[in-house]
Order: sequence, then structure tokens, then C-alpha cells
Amino acid sequence: MSERTTRAGFVAILGAPNVGKSTLLNQLIGTKVSIVTPKVQTTRRRILGITIRGNTQMLFVDTPGIFRPRGRRLLEKAMVRAAWAAASDADLVLPVIDARRGLDRESREVLGGLRDHPAPRFLVVNKIDLVKDKRQLLPLVDEANRLLACERTFLVSALTRDGLEDLLDAVAARLPEGPWLFPEGQVSDLRVPELAAEITREQAFLQLQQELPYSLTVETEAWTESEDGSEVRIDQTIYVARESHKPIVLGKGGQRIRAIGEKARKQLEWLLGKRVHLFLYVKVRERWMEDPERYARMGLEFPR
Repeated sequence: MSERTTRAGFVAILGAPNVGKSTLLNQLIGTKVSIVTPKVQTTRRRILGITIRGNTQMLFVDTPGIFRPRGRRLLEKAMVRAAWAAASDADLVLPVIDARRGLDRESREVLGGLRDHPAPRFLVVNKIDLVKDKRQLLPLVDEANRLLACERTFLVSALTRDGLEDLLDAVAARLPEGPWLFPEGQVSDLRVPELAAEITREQAFLQLQQELPYSLTVETEAWTESEDGSEVRIDQTIYVARESHKPIVLGKGGQRIRAIGEKARKQLEWLLGKRVHLFLYVKVRERWMEDPERYARMGLEFPR
């Protein structure tokens, strides 16, 4: 590390569901630390991604998409609360909007909700690769800044990395002076078994498509390394809330659970750099979304 004055700080990435926050986080960090699917409510917990730019350690916080929880859905309330809490604790906030979708109701509510947060803000307009005429973005940027005054605006594509280098440079320069908060080389505060559970949940979302019961969670129950460290056995349980959900996850003749396991195993082998033996089980845990212990395992505060 350089002898120059160091900088460090938390950068909260906020936005409505499916504006590309998790893809943005992964691209800013340079590796996968947050799962990505086309489905809303994929990100349930605060995910911290860590990267270094010059003498600055940047701690990017991916948050659940902010939306209006329906009725008494406790998990939804906990997710939204976690997102706003991340903004309150941040040194810099990146409100993200979808260039093609524009300022829909949810994005307007996010921008409005940030007005009372004291942290400086950089507006990030993502998915510009989906907009053919970039001139169409100027009215969007103007209106967004009228709703929420931001110090700077960045037009980016997380998918193609267009504009991300400029964003990283600006974030690094804007964070406060201070010591680094994590060891050099660490890319997340998520423990490896927790990340492994997220990878399997990602594949469950992708494989189940429209049949997915949203009351599904994955927990790593056992992690056994070989003596030479070249292989690992991972035992995970996919918990569903109803008995009727179990056959949906298993699929005919167990085909779906095998597909989930195979895709997750390949992802894990790539991430861990070793051979993975993944064993998946499906169990019913009724009313788990009303159990404070389950929220604690997801890093969420149980709403009371």
C-alpha cells in the first residue's frame, strides 16, 4: 500500500428492483459477489463488495430493490428496511435508474426518499446500451436531478462496462480520508458458505422460472474440505414453505433439482478454483418467513 494518505468509505447502491444494481456491483468489484437474475427481489440481503483504486478502498453495498411492500409481507419489509439503512450509513450514495425504463413510480419514490439523507450522491443511469439515441437520456437526467440533486451524473452500462472507469475514479476521489477497513485482496464480507448458498439460490431462481415459489431459501449445512484442499463437499438445503412447493423444486424424476445442482456446482468450481461435490436436499420449513433466526442468517433485521 502506498505511503500516501489513504481513503476508505461505504458506497450504497440504491434503486428500484431490476435496474441492474447487482450486475453493477459485480462489474465494479471485478468478480461475482452478488447473484443476478431477471426476477425482482433476487437480492435479499446487504452484499458488500470491496475494491481498491489507487490509495482508496471502496466498500460498495448492494441492496435489495426498493419497492412498496405488500400487506404484511415481513420479508419484503425487512428487505426494504435494509436498503434504506445502507443509505443512512453510507459515505456516498449511488441512486441507480434504468435508462430504458426511465423514471417509473418506484424510481421516483427512491429518489424522493433519498432527499433527507445527508450523504453526497452520484446519479447512475444504467443500461445505456439499450438506448439507441443517447440524446433521449438528457431529459431523463434533467428530471432525475430535479427530483434529487446529485453532485454528478454518470451514464453507464454495467453489462458492457461502458462508463465504469470514470465512475470508479470519481468515487475513489470523493470518499473520506481514513485507514482501509479490510485486508488488501478481500473482495466481500460474505463468508464463502453464505456465498455458496446464494449461488444455489440464483440457479433455483433461473431454473424454476415462473413456477418459483418466492418463499424459498437456501442454507449451507456442511462444508468439508479434502486433506490437500483440492476438493470440497458442500451440503445444502433448499427450504420451501409448503409441502406443495417441494415437487416443483424437485421436478419430474428429480430432473429440476439435478439441473439446479449442476449449474450451481459449475459456478462454485469456477469461483473456488477447486473441484466441488454439491449435495442438495429439499425440505419444508413452514412459516420460515416469520422466524427471526432465518432473518439473522440472511443478515436482515426481523420487522416487528
